[in-house]
Amino acid sequence: MASGLHHQVKQEVEPYCFPQFPAIDCSLSYSDNSHGSHLSVKNSHELYCTLESSSARASYTVYNSSSTVSFSSNGSQMSKQESQSYQSALHRSPDNTYSTPISSSCVTDDVSDLRDKLRELETVMLGPDSDIIDSTTSPLMDNWRLVMDAISRQDLKQVLVYCAKTVSDNDLLTAQWLMDELRRMVSVSGEPIQRLGAYVLEGLVARLASSGSSIYKALRCKEPASVELLSYMHILYEVCPYFKFGYMSANGAIAEAMKDEDRVHIIDFQIAQGSQWITLIQAFAARPGGPPHIRITGIDDSTSAYARGGGLNIVGKRLSKLAAHFKVPFEFNAAAISGYEVQKEHLQVKPGEALAVNFAFMLHHMPDESVSTKNHRDRLLRLVKSLSPKVVTLVEQEANTNTAPFFPRFRETLNYYTAMFESIDVTLPREHKERINVEQHCLARDVVNIIACEGPERVERHELLGKWRSRFTMAGFTPYPLSSLVNATIKILLENYCDRYRLKERDGALYLGWMNRDLVAACAWK
Repeated sequence: MASGLHHQVKQEVEPYCFPQFPAIDCSLSYSDNSHGSHLSVKNSHELYCTLESSSARASYTVYNSSSTVSFSSNGSQMSKQESQSYQSALHRSPDNTYSTPISSSCVTDDVSDLRDKLRELETVMLGPDSDIIDSTTSPLMDNWRLVMDAISRQDLKQVLVYCAKTVSDNDLLTAQWLMDELRRMVSVSGEPIQRLGAYVLEGLVARLASSGSSIYKALRCKEPASVELLSYMHILYEVCPYFKFGYMSANGAIAEAMKDEDRVHIIDFQIAQGSQWITLIQAFAARPGGPPHIRITGIDDSTSAYARGGGLNIVGKRLSKLAAHFKVPFEFNAAAISGYEVQKEHLQVKPGEALAVNFAFMLHHMPDESVSTKNHRDRLLRLVKSLSPKVVTLVEQEANTNTAPFFPRFRETLNYYTAMFESIDVTLPREHKERINVEQHCLARDVVNIIACEGPERVERHELLGKWRSRFTMAGFTPYPLSSLVNATIKILLENYCDRYRLKERDGALYLGWMNRDLVAACAWK
């Protein structure tokens, strides 16, 4: 049965289900006009902001239904006239880079001009009496030379790091200068680091705009039509093996645990499109002795309903039609609620059913003890353990962004998504007309949320598998090692992708990575 998990979905069942993805609750919307490129974001309370990503003065315009308020880079309020005057100087370069006027640049090929620039910066930082300081030995000037050297070499990644450090230190003057330089270097249609850099920069701008202001710059954006969003998600699903790896690992563990069961109940805490279960239903249909009776409880909130174009009844009908085609007894229980709200009564656990619980790319959205006294992350694990499941599957991004302070969190995010964007680059050509939309609507919102937000507003809170192990152990679970068949099946999957993807098995868990960076981890518990 496990060997069937790697097969592609047969042509006759393709119309029944669409690929499943993590719930999309935000997208970034770029538009061009005579004033430059704007990043528009919107939240559920109809409060939204436009980040003026090309502004030489980085004014941040916050709109609501009744008024327009602008903030300068230090958080002070500006008049509408001032804001418009700053925006009128904006322009965008022809190669899709986000630009500032050339006159604002601190990059120069003239050595004497560079020396003058350094001296100007030293005067700004140290004051007019800085002549008494030997600039050749000043640690501050050494740092400035490193920054200027990175800019002159167009070392975008390092300049992003320097900029994040100034934001972390609340050095608004230097942060704004570096943001102006970065806008000349990033491009949504360039190299992987240039594309990622565009969204990272927007995250830094959003974070800086929030300083000194009580207005929450929500990252809930106006999304494209649901059919377009689903198309972008499908492209990402096909060009990268990350989601397939996660779903295949979970399905393999469930298939192994349920091989002798007659009645199986699967609780999926984020069912989205429901397509994770296509191959599992097919595998159960081919089981010697006949398939079990399968009941799936699908949990999902209204965000995924938008991407689907409707409620969970759509998922139930698709999976029911698929199961009928393969002559598998099937029931679907819809639970249209957020994971925050899940209680035991929503899950409809019945005696005589072998229970499997699936946490795929979901638990990192739950706030833990660092955010809320309710600690839904551990609460859900304790709730699931009380149901005595036969197997619980976990798939999560292998990143440390939950409780880390801003600057180390920034560096972790930059390194993680650099690998992600590089892996996309080898499969999806840069001239692909939908690539920008795929990265913008499926990845960029996570990047901006991690960088720009704190507290309850930051919903992207990844943890390394070692931390998840601690949480599962504290909830009373013991490891359920993934079988060698699952490992072999995923190796077959990876044969269809670039050889720079790598699969590792450690302590009964599987890690999928790009070159030297682990990106997704999968494991099972009982």
